[in-house]
Amino acid sequence: MKVWIPHEAGLAYLGVLPEDVDVEIWEGGAHPSDPGDVRLLVPPGGPTPEQVFADLPALEAVQLLSAGAEQWVPHTPDRIALCDNRGAHTEATAEWIQTATLASIRRFDAFARRQAERDWAPTRTGSLTGATALIVGAGSIGESVARRFEACGTEVLKIARTARAGVHTLADLPDLLPKADVVVVIVPLTPETERLVDAAFLAQMRDGALLVNAARGRVVDTDALTREVASGRLRCALDVTEPEPLPADHELWGLEGALITPHVGGAVEGFLGRVYPLVGDQIRRLAAGEPLAHVIENGY
Repeated sequence: MKVWIPHEAGLAYLGVLPEDVDVEIWEGGAHPSDPGDVRLLVPPGGPTPEQVFADLPALEAVQLLSAGAEQWVPHTPDRIALCDNRGAHTEATAEWIQTATLASIRRFDAFARRQAERDWAPTRTGSLTGATALIVGAGSIGESVARRFEACGTEVLKIARTARAGVHTLADLPDLLPKADVVVVIVPLTPETERLVDAAFLAQMRDGALLVNAARGRVVDTDALTREVASGRLRCALDVTEPEPLPADHELWGLEGALITPHVGGAVEGFLGRVYPLVGDQIRRLAAGEPLAHVIENGY
């Protein structure tokens, strides 16, 4: 059984594989061998899903290294199992959300600019202690963020697609948004969530509130957010943008109320060691004819 992966260093994390498994490295350029008998692929950057499926006719499974799969879902044939790597990035992304929230509330972004100007200017800031945070997307990352915030003395409100004990639904947004000092968005990108954070959503946030987006850029109406931040009414901390990368001349870059990082929420040391053990497990499952894990259904 032939498998292609994009990272040679990932081989060390696959574990013991069946003898008939042949793992080759494909970084997106020339094919390392005949692509006609590749059964499982960890896609590299570069080739589009359409190119991949045209070149690999025997493909049975695509194992992503990311949690998001929106670029692959619309193009993946029903015969191919599309699998994400949810869970591998949970703590790193939750850590980014906590860090970005604290940096914004305590105004580390403003202090960093003053440091560059050698300007000693003490200023009172906000605090997570005693604040209220609304987490839109109470999956594994959202729950980890909730635990971190609660440890800081923050009241946490949660929203998910399906209601459960202590968790609201999107229908409750109008009631919850005005209560939150911090609104964290960590939902998958679906037709339901695209542009979820639009002008009406932002208008319901309380004055001075912080929007934190670690989901996907297209979940937020960038123009509407830019207007709110430019006015000084809201602030934002963004790890994702629309468009992405954010153009160098975009107004958001220069706004004092905006903290922007280049989609690095899960980009921490030890990345390969977190994502490739699942790849090895999937290879063993496919070779044994067992059901694969993390198969994406209903778009996510």
